[in-house]
Amino acid sequence: MFEISTHLALILVCAAFLAGFVDAIAGGGGLITVPVLLLCGLTPAQALATNKLQGCFGSGTAAVTYARAGHVRPLGQWKMAVVAIIASAAGAVLALALPTDLLRGVMPFILIAVALYFGLKPGLSEGAGAARMGPLVFGATVVPVVALYDGFFGPGAGSFYMLGFVLLAGQGMLQATAHTKFLNFSSNLGSLIVFAFGGHILWALGLSMAAAQVGGASLGARLAMRVGSGLIRPLLVVVCLALAVRLLWQTYG
Repeated sequence: MFEISTHLALILVCAAFLAGFVDAIAGGGGLITVPVLLLCGLTPAQALATNKLQGCFGSGTAAVTYARAGHVRPLGQWKMAVVAIIASAAGAVLALALPTDLLRGVMPFILIAVALYFGLKPGLSEGAGAARMGPLVFGATVVPVVALYDGFFGPGAGSFYMLGFVLLAGQGMLQATAHTKFLNFSSNLGSLIVFAFGGHILWALGLSMAAAQVGGASLGARLAMRVGSGLIRPLLVVVCLALAVRLLWQTYG
């Protein structure tokens, strides 16, 4: 049975609050929580699984907050949610069976490209743009690919959802953030189910962190709705670059 000291548990709870806050605005909360979980002595499988548990609460809270404000309609997105759950569950199965070394080497450069797009692209704001594909095509292509990746590896999944909603679905930054959190919750849930059956989740620790995630996610979502793209866009760029640096460091030392 895994045991953790009181001061490490408090550090994890604080990390979960900060992760929930950041993730509700720009994604990338796992950048904060997964390394801390690993430093506390969890195995990679335990860290990923426990992170998915507390991440479900954070992304779910953010999604509900955005939905109550009218920025996303969950009932209108349920088909995409089902696709995300199934695809992420399949990704989690692959994660338990296959090495992630190839993705670890490629993803930093994709994240840097995403950061450059959001940082340099003019005209990105709350206003919607021209949609390049309809909801049916988007749900059949972008959603399963990102959700599969989220279940298999994870870092930057929220940024990829955001990129899809802005670039392909034509949504404004705030609306894209709201829809991203709803799909993030769905893909977290799908992989969580697989990890739960595998017995990798540390439930007491994960639920303690989940309580902190709820507070951070609620605060982050409310702040994002108040400030809008002036906060979302720069934080998204910073998170993507931070994820890329972390993955480059892990891969190339």
